[in-house]
Amino acid sequence: MRFDRLDVLRGLAIVWMVTFHFAFDLNHFGWLQPPQRFNVDPLWTTQRTLIVSSFLLCAGAGQAMALSAGMGWPRFWRRWAQVAACALLVSAGSALMFPRSWISFGVLHGMALMLIAARLLWPLGAWLWPLGALLLALPRWLAHPLFDSRWTNWVGLVTHKPVTEDYVPLLPWLGVLLWGLAAGRWLLQHRRGWLAGPLPGGAVGRGLALLGRWPLTVYMLHQPLLIGALTGLQALR
Repeated sequence: MRFDRLDVLRGLAIVWMVTFHFAFDLNHFGWLQPPQRFNVDPLWTTQRTLIVSSFLLCAGAGQAMALSAGMGWPRFWRRWAQVAACALLVSAGSALMFPRSWISFGVLHGMALMLIAARLLWPLGAWLWPLGALLLALPRWLAHPLFDSRWTNWVGLVTHKPVTEDYVPLLPWLGVLLWGLAAGRWLLQHRRGWLAGPLPGGAVGRGLALLGRWPLTVYMLHQPLLIGALTGLQALR
């Protein structure tokens, strides 16, 4: 069973992500003046944090819906394989475009690992809330240079952010996904109507819900399309 209201939230996150990446691409082509520093300016780093958090919260809630509906491991692995394959494509594509800052562990890499962890931790029930809080705090307490290499920074206990175009390590982000998992579980048990009610926003709501059903497809296609269009415009100029 699909919950259209959750799809609307995911659709809003997609629109925000595409808008953010469009601004990033404009800056990359030198069309934003003054030039923006996406890796350090709070205007952009805060947005990135909120966008990633939105997707992980929705992913956690989506796992709660799937697990409550009895989705087994075979179906899960089929979907997981799609996410993992797309993560490898992102790494390969980013290595061609940004050889010095290619993506070795971005949002899809992190999502693939976190989805497995979410299913394994699902039986914890209400303990998911404090566990999520603990995982959010761990990088502040246990950072160590051992985790600063590309082979180990996926854990997240780094002493400094690696040079990469996208970085979504297991810690602290698994904590966010677990909060989404816990929130989805609570809503199903206590406020199911909030999820199953009619769509808000008329045609806009229906459009966002449709968009929210295809997050992986949109994620994989939007940047090649945006960069291709901007490259063509630049050539015309």
